[in-house]
Amino acid sequence: MRHRPLRRTARGNLPSELSGFIGRGAELAELGGLLEVSRLVTVTGVGGVGKSRLVLAAARSAAEDAREASEAQGAQGAHAPVEERYCDGVWLAELACVRDPALLELTLSEALGLTDHTTRPPRTVLAEHLADKRLLLVLDGFEQLVDETASLVRELLLRSPGLRVLAAGRRPLEVAGERTFPLAPPVPEEALALLEARVSAADPAFAASAADRAALVEVCARLDGIPLALELAAGRLRTLSPAQVLSRLEDRFGLLTGGARGGLPRHRTLRTAIGWSHELCTPAERLLWARLSVFAGQFDLDAAEYVCAGPDMPVEGVLDLVGELLAQSLLVREETAAGVRFRMLETVRLYGAGWLESLGDAVRLRRRHRDWYMGLATWCELDWFSPRQHEVAALVEAELPNLRLALECWLDEPDELHLGQYLAGTLWFYWAGCGRLTEGRHWLDRTLDPPGGQETQYEGSRLKALWVLGYVAALQGDATASMCALYECRDGAARSGNRVAAAYAVHRLGCLALVSDDMARARELLGEALEQYRAAGELNSNVLMCQVELGMALAFLGDLPGALALCGEVREICDERGERWTKAYALYVLAYAALEAGGTQEARRLLTECVEINHAFNDLVGLVLALELLALVTVAEGDPAEAAVLQGAAEPMWGGVGLQLFGSGYFNAPRLMCRERAGEVLGAERYAAYAAEGRELCRESLVVRALRGAARVPRPAGLGGVPGPRVSRSTARADQP
Repeated sequence: MRHRPLRRTARGNLPSELSGFIGRGAELAELGGLLEVSRLVTVTGVGGVGKSRLVLAAARSAAEDAREASEAQGAQGAHAPVEERYCDGVWLAELACVRDPALLELTLSEALGLTDHTTRPPRTVLAEHLADKRLLLVLDGFEQLVDETASLVRELLLRSPGLRVLAAGRRPLEVAGERTFPLAPPVPEEALALLEARVSAADPAFAASAADRAALVEVCARLDGIPLALELAAGRLRTLSPAQVLSRLEDRFGLLTGGARGGLPRHRTLRTAIGWSHELCTPAERLLWARLSVFAGQFDLDAAEYVCAGPDMPVEGVLDLVGELLAQSLLVREETAAGVRFRMLETVRLYGAGWLESLGDAVRLRRRHRDWYMGLATWCELDWFSPRQHEVAALVEAELPNLRLALECWLDEPDELHLGQYLAGTLWFYWAGCGRLTEGRHWLDRTLDPPGGQETQYEGSRLKALWVLGYVAALQGDATASMCALYECRDGAARSGNRVAAAYAVHRLGCLALVSDDMARARELLGEALEQYRAAGELNSNVLMCQVELGMALAFLGDLPGALALCGEVREICDERGERWTKAYALYVLAYAALEAGGTQEARRLLTECVEINHAFNDLVGLVLALELLALVTVAEGDPAEAAVLQGAAEPMWGGVGLQLFGSGYFNAPRLMCRERAGEVLGAERYAAYAAEGRELCRESLVVRALRGAARVPRPAGLGGVPGPRVSRSTARADQP
């Protein structure tokens, strides 16, 4: 029977809708029609008019249509007509917090779930990923990078015939073929429905009398129906009657309609609404509003208390003030993986930032913001070696916009450049452990080679950034850059007597030798580094990783008892400390040794946990290595078809891991052995068909399938004894796909 690959299912990253989408039915239908005939549609309009809500509603509708089409195809069978549009999903990239043009492509890659460990330009990675995809990409808030966004969108559309882009911004992108959709405020009936819905959500007991309804109609008219203005008014209706709101708005309407000469009336109206909310705030609330504007994206209460408190704002009063701003819809509360966080809408934030500048306090607040995030990163580095690793990863992920802002601030201060180097180095665990190598390389390069070539007298900060750069570059497969950074670190550490930096330099040189297949040198350097760490009293995830890498080198050289002893000890320490990221690599080596000894059941158990951990941390290097060894285990269990599926699913990941690992005879051995053994039983055609099925799996589906394999009943062995994954390096390299 001919094998039929699994069909693709629509997927994406659209957030759930927190409040109902009111009205806009005609606009939603028209926008959907434009997407049918144009590959680039941009919704434009004044801030607060509802662009983001409309494009998200259109995106959700497109995702639902794609899902229904996919389900209909599955129900009708293989010969049903296939609806191709958006079969690769609907994806949202939020750009409002991105200020550095170099981070634009990275932000889109992150939104698409791409992880790339190579030195390829992020734009190339994006273009290659999207080249054969059929998906809808939603871009929200690109105004501050309009030229860079336009250039990127133009290139992606040219190189990706199945791509469509739906953008939301205050101006068009002005790319050939773009269809613009100017968004006006909702009609009066819809504006009133929105206002009443938001008031009812805040106060379920609210019931409008005839007089109240007339006042609400007038409020909507005064605010031109702009949704953000209505949201702010709804916040006030918790404490004021509709008539009081209208009265206060009328009192201030003439005073607050000022703004830039020649500005659009609706811009002035929005400023009126925000200014009116500002006028109704107490002095303390206004001050907090202005100070909170220094944050980029989300922030938590601890950060707000540290950055914003002072003699004129006691720290114990910040919580109540945050509550008041929430009640007035000036802040948004969000539940995240990192806990409860707050966010200020961009239009509201910009108003507060202007107020902060007028107070002459912006520079001081930015420094406090910067100092907080330096402390946060330092704490996270220490807490990485603990049971809180997952929480630390989620926290840094949530705080990335603020950490980027802090790094930018230090790059603008030549006298404090060393602090930027320290921060970029301190985040090593995030760059290397959470799939952020490309961004880490960006910041490390910038802080170590800043514009103007500023020098720093703080050698320790530079040494730390250098060994982290060497580590990141080695994992990217950039041996030249890695060696240059590590030799400079080693020599500088020798001059300054910095024993810890010297140990890190030797360790990462050993890591570079490991991924370069020089196992004898890797064994020598990693052993030396381990001795230096112990002499310096250093113990953390890096030290344990050094021990795992030494165990890996011993295993590849055939010293399985030595590898088992080293990695078994690491596993015990990790269990005691709650460390999981390094433990995953120790499990990989232990599974390798178990498979060499014929213990397929033990190898599968170890690798199942390894896959789960690496996927949770988005560590692509560890994940692809574990999956390929798991595929070889599956062959040994007598299921070549499933092994081919796993192997096929792992193959695309190699493009994002890097040429050094891809060309390694030792790391490639499981893949080649799996292909050889499974191919002998299945034949070339059936093996290729099962591998093609695996390539259609998204990463989440692949991991679920791999983990489910731990509980399945193995098929009867049909391959006989399968030897361990020991092959020659020459054979591995000659058989690269």
